[in-house]
Amino acid sequence: MAKAFDIVIFGGVGDLALRKLVPAWYRGFKEGKLTDDSRVIVTCRNIEAVEGYFETAASALQQHLSEGEFEVEIWNAFRSFLFPVALDISDLNSWQQLQQLMNEDKERIRVFYLAIPPAIFGVCCGNLKKNKLISIKSRVVVEKPIGYDAVSAASINKEISGYFKEENIYRIDHYLGKETVQNLMSLRFTNLIFEQLWNSSSIDNVQISISETVGLEGRAGFYNEAGALRDMIQNHLLQLLCLVAMESPNKISAKSIQTEKIKVLESLRPITLSDVKEHTVRGQYVAGSYNGELVSGYLEELNSANSTTETFVAIRAYIDNWRWSKVPFYLRTGKRMKSRCAEIIIQFKDVSHRVYADSVGQLEPNRLIIRLQPDELIQLTMMSKNLETTDMKLQPATLNLNFSDTYKGFKSDAYKRLMLDAVKGDSSLFIHRDEVKYAWAWIDPIIDTWKVSKSAPQLYRAGTWGPEESDELLQKDGRQWFNAGESVCK
Repeated sequence: MAKAFDIVIFGGVGDLALRKLVPAWYRGFKEGKLTDDSRVIVTCRNIEAVEGYFETAASALQQHLSEGEFEVEIWNAFRSFLFPVALDISDLNSWQQLQQLMNEDKERIRVFYLAIPPAIFGVCCGNLKKNKLISIKSRVVVEKPIGYDAVSAASINKEISGYFKEENIYRIDHYLGKETVQNLMSLRFTNLIFEQLWNSSSIDNVQISISETVGLEGRAGFYNEAGALRDMIQNHLLQLLCLVAMESPNKISAKSIQTEKIKVLESLRPITLSDVKEHTVRGQYVAGSYNGELVSGYLEELNSANSTTETFVAIRAYIDNWRWSKVPFYLRTGKRMKSRCAEIIIQFKDVSHRVYADSVGQLEPNRLIIRLQPDELIQLTMMSKNLETTDMKLQPATLNLNFSDTYKGFKSDAYKRLMLDAVKGDSSLFIHRDEVKYAWAWIDPIIDTWKVSKSAPQLYRAGTWGPEESDELLQKDGRQWFNAGESVCK
């Protein structure tokens, strides 16, 4: 990194900061991405938290870094880049220490990371302005969720834009920082073999799944208000859908990429009223087992008897444009699922004519599998002769690009990548205001219909792939969920 910078993490001792952001900067330091005079300034709630910060940070690094990553010598060097300050965001009088610290060098790049609830985004930005901390080299990074619906999202964006220009607002979705997601664009736009097949003439369906094995994890209050549709579909899955479906940008730049993603969101076929029952499934987990251990149901974790919040969603979506006409996009996400995995499955159409006799075995369609977690890889499944017999027998064979095998020392850290991009002023992997608007415009009618119908979510056992109705959603189309990662995802 050529230029010195300050990054201020508001909410510096919160779960996100300790679990993701500080480990990301530790890795950045280890890789030489911080200049000697750059600073990671973290805000703490009070002076006691400041005094215990380094112990807290060291403990968090040891807990959340990969095995063998934490090294005492590197930590001792890295901690000199950390500057904890006591600050109450809502109390203007408590900002003096931060103001003095940052005003030591007013010319350096300033990145303000709002790892705080959206309700105080505006207060924080307002106090930044009142303390004259917003310069022409300042950027603000905004965490999800951006709003609760289209109206609240518009209000939040309007409030932030009162202090920062759009080009200096970095709305983060950490899935976009994953190396495999970026490789998706490389795969599409630098390889003619794929781009010529990337349309409704060759592709039968697209499946995008993000499954979690965890439950509420201390997020009961937020999650019960939000649910899986708001928490995952509105941002993560729709962003992945955009990258799969968008047209080639004229160049790899923030404006060009965001423009193409917005076109996809505008082209999503609305799901309203009676269409909601036909094209969506929502579920809620009940007690079950995971890894041989009994786990509680959602209502038990919530300590409530009457919540209808969904912990699982499956959607059949269509993009009404020339490239994707009549190709279903199946979106699925859920908690307490059988395996932890995030995958994009591109399933190609069957061959138009079968030249082999039925005795050679069942033909399976070609599939391109793009796995984002727990490991990052790209696989292409093709039909091939079974070489273990002289008889003509066909079976699927997989071409496998596992990045940890191909690139030794490969460690993907989406937050590290995205925060460094914010420092550089590169917003190509961040979300434009209009993307938020159109995503909510598509999501809100589904939520509204669920509310009006007052129907209960379908129940599914913890440790399974979700409710049976999710399987039926695809079976009606003569298709099924492809759980490619079931044997390897954990």
